[in-house]
Amino acid sequence: MSPRARKGRAASTRRPSARRRSRRPDKRRQRAVDRLIGFLGAAVLAVALVVAVVNWLLVHWWFLIVIGVLAVMTGGGWVHRKRQRARWEAVRAQGLRYGLSQLDALHHSRFEEAVRDLMRRDGCRDAVRVGGSGDLGADVKATDPAGRRWVIQCKHRRNGLAGSAVGTPDLQVLNGTARQVHGADIAVIVTNGRVTAPAVAFAEQQRLHVVDRHTLAAWASGSRPLWELLRAVPPPRKPTSFS
Repeated sequence: MSPRARKGRAASTRRPSARRRSRRPDKRRQRAVDRLIGFLGAAVLAVALVVAVVNWLLVHWWFLIVIGVLAVMTGGGWVHRKRQRARWEAVRAQGLRYGLSQLDALHHSRFEEAVRDLMRRDGCRDAVRVGGSGDLGADVKATDPAGRRWVIQCKHRRNGLAGSAVGTPDLQVLNGTARQVHGADIAVIVTNGRVTAPAVAFAEQQRLHVVDRHTLAAWASGSRPLWELLRAVPPPRKPTSFS
């Protein structure tokens, strides 16, 4: 086969691939055009629907009034229910009482929640339970009406007085984190069990407060706030109705 014939054959074999390559942009362009047409069609339909709805509402203007009245009634009912729940919660908090037998029967996490609820009863609206792994010695945090920051560590004993006593190491954990880490003004350890004499002495030295079983009973079953049951608490940070 001559060189000229081979060149002609090679050119003839390359032409179909060139045609195939030229068709691909045409297909992409066609798909883009189809999508654009579909989008424009949907936009036209949406505008037509909006115009039809507006025209209908202009004719049936009373429908807007009905919708407005229903919206106001629904919103008013929601606000009323929210306020009612707040009042019920306030009444429940004011009447919150626990007996020692109730506290003894609680799981340790529920005991922490009970301490939180008692702080809320006393007016600490931001009282929150933070106990758990990595709590760094704080199970409950709260700010009292006088602006003082409370950090409370809870030690629940299933057997009450018969359970293991709270010792100095427990107080050392609280002393090491309450003020430095959590910014406490008042650091407290609360237990439904016993506290050793060395732990009580350590607490006095380090300006920590111990709520033992006896103090817990008075706090949980009465209506006096905890700061009225403890000695040597810091003065209020801000004026209150009780100062």
